[in-house]
Amino acid sequence: MSDVTAVDNLVKKHQELKNEIAKVIVGQEKVIEQILLSVYTGGHSLLIGVPGLAKTLMVNTIAQTLGLDFKRIQFTPDLMPSDILGSEVLDQNRNFKFIKGPVFANIILADEINRTPPKTQAALLEAMQEKAVTIAGEQHKLAMPYFVLATQNPIEQEGTYPLPEAQLDRFMFAIELKYPSIAEEIQVVKSTTTDKEVNLSTLFSADEIVAVQQLVRRIPVPDNVIDYTVRLVNRTRPGMPDSSDYVNNYVDWGAGPRASQNLILGAKAHAAVNGKYSPDMEDVKAVAMGILRHRILKNYKAEAEGISEEDIISELL
Repeated sequence: MSDVTAVDNLVKKHQELKNEIAKVIVGQEKVIEQILLSVYTGGHSLLIGVPGLAKTLMVNTIAQTLGLDFKRIQFTPDLMPSDILGSEVLDQNRNFKFIKGPVFANIILADEINRTPPKTQAALLEAMQEKAVTIAGEQHKLAMPYFVLATQNPIEQEGTYPLPEAQLDRFMFAIELKYPSIAEEIQVVKSTTTDKEVNLSTLFSADEIVAVQQLVRRIPVPDNVIDYTVRLVNRTRPGMPDSSDYVNNYVDWGAGPRASQNLILGAKAHAAVNGKYSPDMEDVKAVAMGILRHRILKNYKAEAEGISEEDIISELL
């Protein structure tokens, strides 16, 4: 099958997938779109929002429609790294045997990831980057495809630990969930307060998702789009020749090279699901907010003047 046909098929499957997810999740189209783009590119997503916005339900629903093995880890202050990765135990014959932890699944829902101390958060770093886990000096490969979808409560809440920058950078998208509109909330209340059950169809297999990820990587990107992307990321860094006064005034530090890589991958996937065989600058702009939001650290001056990361990215775009 040619790549052109494969892209056309993806457009159709992507629409079916969104329709299937919409049976359970009301609204939140942009959020679902970004999670699916991260799935198609093999990236991880961080969902940020107050409790009760169906973050967990959303991840659960997506895992079901994608036909993937799904595990949920509830992050708590007393969670230990071995609770995530697994541990070695002595069997009856006095031999050490490795018992796999919940990290060994296709989709990991790291629920309320910022409620656990950094030591335990760091246990996910190797899994997210290398797609493998090292226990007692032995490396165990994880099954593909592999995604971490983490949910995080706003940092201002009681009992939260901010995620280390190195870990934040491992997430392709940071996606903010907003409250539903009144019409959407009415629909939510109507659909969740009856005994009606929704049956979801599985539209992908693990192998098909891996094939989509390979397809996305094969999509060609014009040089001018790569040039635009790298310059955009470069302009987020204060003190650079291309930095604007706005960035120099309000940003402590900007995005690293992983942002450029993710913008190109995200733009390729965004182009593909919209039936385009190559991304343009509009595709880069469409994914820029979610990819850059958590990679820009604003300074105290921005904080004092009420300027958000979104304002800074909008200014750059």
